[in-house]
Amino acid sequence: MGNKKRFDFASLKSLWERGVIQKNTRIGYDVTWNIILFFIILGVVGLFFAGGVGAGYFASLVKDEPMRSEAEMRESIYNYEETSEIYFDGENFLGNIQSNLYREEVTLDQMSKHLRHAVIATEDAYFNTHKGVVPKAVMRAVMQEVTNASVKTGGSTLTQQLVKNQILTNEVSFERKAKEMLIALRVERFFEKDEILEAYLNIVPFGRNANGQNIAGVQTAAEGIFGVSAKELSIPKAAFIAGLPQSPFAYTPFKNNGEPKSDEALQPGINRMKEVLNRMYEADYITKDQYEKAQQFNLAENLAEPTSSSLEKYPFLTNEIHRRAKEIIVEQLAKENGDTMEDVANDEALAEEYNVLAERRLSTGGFKIHTTIDQEIFDVLKEVKNNYNNYPGNRTVTVPDPESGEPVQKVIPAQVGSTVIENSTGKIKGFIAGRDFEQSQVNHATISKRSNGSTMKPLAVYGPGIDMGRIHPGSVFADVPYQYSGTNDNVGNYGGGYHGLVSARYALAKSYNVPAVKGYMRIINENPAKNYLEKMGFTTLGEDDYTNASLPLGTALVTNEENANAYAAFGNMGNFVDAYMIEKIETQDGEVFYQHESETTEVFSPQAAYLTIDMMRDVLQYGTAAGLKGQLTNPGVDWAGKTGTSQNYKDTWFVATNPNVTVSMWMGYDEEASLEGVSNYSGRNTALWADVVNAVSEIRPELMVPDSGFQRPEGIVSRSYCATSGLLASDLCSSVGLAQSDLYIAEYAPTKADDSLISGEFVRVKDNLVTAGANTPNEFIIDGGGVTLSPEFIKENNYGSQTTLNYLIPNRGAWDKVALPSSGSLSTSSSIENDGSNPAVPGSVSANSSTISWSASSSNDVVGYRVFKASEPGGAFSLIGNTTETSFNFSGGDGVYAVRAVDYYGQSSGNSSTVQVGKPGRATPEPKPEGDPKPEEESEPSPDSEAETQTQQEEPASESGASEESEAAPEDSTADNSETPDNPEGDSNTEQSSEENPGDTNNQDNSNNEETEPNNNE
Repeated sequence: MGNKKRFDFASLKSLWERGVIQKNTRIGYDVTWNIILFFIILGVVGLFFAGGVGAGYFASLVKDEPMRSEAEMRESIYNYEETSEIYFDGENFLGNIQSNLYREEVTLDQMSKHLRHAVIATEDAYFNTHKGVVPKAVMRAVMQEVTNASVKTGGSTLTQQLVKNQILTNEVSFERKAKEMLIALRVERFFEKDEILEAYLNIVPFGRNANGQNIAGVQTAAEGIFGVSAKELSIPKAAFIAGLPQSPFAYTPFKNNGEPKSDEALQPGINRMKEVLNRMYEADYITKDQYEKAQQFNLAENLAEPTSSSLEKYPFLTNEIHRRAKEIIVEQLAKENGDTMEDVANDEALAEEYNVLAERRLSTGGFKIHTTIDQEIFDVLKEVKNNYNNYPGNRTVTVPDPESGEPVQKVIPAQVGSTVIENSTGKIKGFIAGRDFEQSQVNHATISKRSNGSTMKPLAVYGPGIDMGRIHPGSVFADVPYQYSGTNDNVGNYGGGYHGLVSARYALAKSYNVPAVKGYMRIINENPAKNYLEKMGFTTLGEDDYTNASLPLGTALVTNEENANAYAAFGNMGNFVDAYMIEKIETQDGEVFYQHESETTEVFSPQAAYLTIDMMRDVLQYGTAAGLKGQLTNPGVDWAGKTGTSQNYKDTWFVATNPNVTVSMWMGYDEEASLEGVSNYSGRNTALWADVVNAVSEIRPELMVPDSGFQRPEGIVSRSYCATSGLLASDLCSSVGLAQSDLYIAEYAPTKADDSLISGEFVRVKDNLVTAGANTPNEFIIDGGGVTLSPEFIKENNYGSQTTLNYLIPNRGAWDKVALPSSGSLSTSSSIENDGSNPAVPGSVSANSSTISWSASSSNDVVGYRVFKASEPGGAFSLIGNTTETSFNFSGGDGVYAVRAVDYYGQSSGNSSTVQVGKPGRATPEPKPEGDPKPEEESEPSPDSEAETQTQQEEPASESGASEESEAAPEDSTADNSETPDNPEGDSNTEQSSEENPGDTNNQDNSNNEETEPNNNE
């Protein structure tokens, strides 16, 4: 073994000495080096090749990406999807427009430094030093992508994330990533680091807030998660928010409905927060003490409480502003693109496109929407509406089931709608949309279309008619049975009945339908629907409404806002200003996107507006809203308005205006159930109107309580007219008390004197005036004489039918001296024929200490009664007086009394049964009555007969066609129109009785007359 070793050493030595080893080693070294060098060269060449290929591939990915300028990048980066905000007038914040994502922009100096540090430490540790891209991070991300690593740390800087969100898309591709890197490098070239960080913190999503709404941006996150501003975020709160962008909805502490998650479900977010805190500590942004203290943060105890959103607190208002703002944006977008709103309306696809674009702009554009709504007024209206306790009761209606379509029963409450509009500007200061948004989302102030009943009369008939000079307050209409032109359909009055010759003023105050329709027919060829109603903002009129004779009774469907807006034109002395609710819309940069500009349209002359207002004043004085002013805390305010009831009692209205403001009130049901059977339904409605006016007047007296009333303009004169014709009152008309006074537009005032009356001596027979005959006793002729309507007047006005004549002469006031002409002039009235018989004896005689009463004679030609007295039973009777009534007041003391009927030809009945008053003396033979103008003997009553004293049972007949004046006040109040001195027709709540002839229909209001079918529109 040893020899072998020595041999080996010796051999090795020999080889070395001979240089064999050196030679062989040099050859191996050279070969090895050459091999290594070859591979190095090959690697470098390959690297350059790969780099070239990579560069070429990168270039191919970004070849379509334009070279964006700084301005373009700024516009894209700062184009945040920010939530639009709504403001009351006076810059009071109302709330946010409903959106899928809520975001509020703030500047970097309004953010906590802890938040800035937390985001940088977590999302981009090299943010302050890199130029937009971190190569090492990119290579790491590429290797993770190539090897399909289970954990991918990502390689995007904050700059890249900003580019992805604001300039590019969230598409996952190498092309998008390449473009992202390229643009990020350019962003870093033009933007400061603080600008990049601020933009990022305003756009990044942060999950949900305490209301369950999706949120983005640190300000919205701070407020929605912790209830503080971004500037007030503490270290742990900042760390929690900074950790959210990695997985916003996994880490968010709230469920979809806004409820906090369970402790277990909160843990992932807490773990993420602790990870962020650790990175902040490692980056020396916080101290060890701060780190350890923050680790103890109790997330659940610091979460924000849900807040009341505008949709929850002001649901009707928020939705209405959203709707109107969207319409404005659609119009603006169409205008920018050269389209008209007519184009949009006629192209369904185009309309849909603009609506989608407008909705997107509205929900994400960060608009500031400034409205005309006064917050205090709106809140007061809501309070009054909620506290009112006299609404009509619930109704049960049958409606189709939304799922099965089968009919089902549904209980619905009465609804309400009201609008408050400033006359001169058109600003909607507040509105009531309904009772309860949870029960019904229908907006009864601005959207729901209803029949406006008799509130249409001033708008469609009296206002236009006066403006044209075709109608005046003193115009006379015959409220008699009447049919719509060309039909067999009767025009009925509210409550039935007719009222004879009435003035336009009185007809409007009492809301009579027949005069309104007749007035409309005077002007229908002038197209008042187009020339007046359209000018007053009515946009919902149907094609038939332009020719429908029943339009004055409210057959058109209108919104509450439109109705109030039209009345505001009267309050603005004939000038219409379209109502509006959005004052202006600003962009998030403060630029004005939209500014409302009011336009004034003259609808009525100032004179016509004033006269219509003056007529509507009477509605509150003695008309259908009499007594309402007594419910106002400021009764001296000059209000003019009109009530209304629609067909089948489905709606009840009251709209009134003063020199400053117009207030409407409506009640009804969503399913258009009827108010019929609801006691005093109109009074319930006007009482709520009064409550609203009182409440708003208390907080806004400068709006609701003008310093003065409506001022009469020049060009108006006063004239005396005759109540039969509306022409200037003649001496004859004045002598019988039929002269009335009213106001006129000077150029349209009447100039012709009335010639409708013929004078003469008249007696009343069965409640009809008849010219006295040669033998008619003088004592029964009407004092001062009487008058008849001239035959020519009746013919000229088409009053000749018996049906018309039965109702033509009103049964009130001075009209008792007016008669129809006899049959010699017109074959419309029966003459008084002499039957040659004495009239029937009066019956049922009774007496007290000062009055004797009896029932009327059954004869048809009686003109009056004579009353006799004997001082004792069996004594002589003496005439003590005469009367045309069925009672007689006397002061003769004790005695025996009897009555005789006298007919048209002077013939007297026998004595009635006698009645004793007191204790008359012993009987003596009865002499013939003294003072009896007739020579023939009359039968005498038996001195021993006693008349059965009784109380007359017949009640005065009420005015069957009475309008709804009793409904103008609430159930516990009474409106006594008979005490109102301003009643131009001398009328009261009850017409004069017709007890002398209860069976006669002439001159009576007869609600049971079968010839008419009452129309229950008021």
